[in-house]
Amino acid sequence: MPGDDTTAQRLRLLQAEFTQHVRTGPGDGRSATKTEAPAPIDLGVVDRIRAAVYEVEAHTRAAAPDAGRFTGDAVEVYDWAREHTADLDEGRQQAREAVIYRQGLEYAIAMGDESVVRKHPCPECGCWGLYWRAASNRAVCVNHYCVDDDGLANKWKLARLAQEHVARKESSARRAT
Repeated sequence: MPGDDTTAQRLRLLQAEFTQHVRTGPGDGRSATKTEAPAPIDLGVVDRIRAAVYEVEAHTRAAAPDAGRFTGDAVEVYDWAREHTADLDEGRQQAREAVIYRQGLEYAIAMGDESVVRKHPCPECGCWGLYWRAASNRAVCVNHYCVDDDGLANKWKLARLAQEHVARKESSARRAT
């Protein structure tokens, strides 16, 4: 997992292409007189990026208090976190990688690529039938036998998918050596 820069690439793309303010059409012709110009960028995306950087920084500093504050560009936070937590035990490194991987999934979904959840097996039944349900902000299994106690389809947070993915990747890397 170290050196996997997919999350950093997604963050770079999110910064470059999706911070542009979304322009809407002229509407129905009725609008209040504007007293201030709108923000030149999409502040929601900027807030998402800042929150992600803060989360990685806080997670890193909790695991390695001597890491200090992160002061670089947002896309460099993942390398910074890996550098300062490289000497931690395997479990804590997996937790770090799960946070990074989850953020990559979040970036992809924010950019409209909901297919990233289809690349993960269902944590309950193991089938490859997950899809993203934006209303619940969860990945949902399509297997009609994979239901919870109420008979509803199992739903999974991205954090769970990330944990499972990192654990599988580490396990296969361990078996390969």
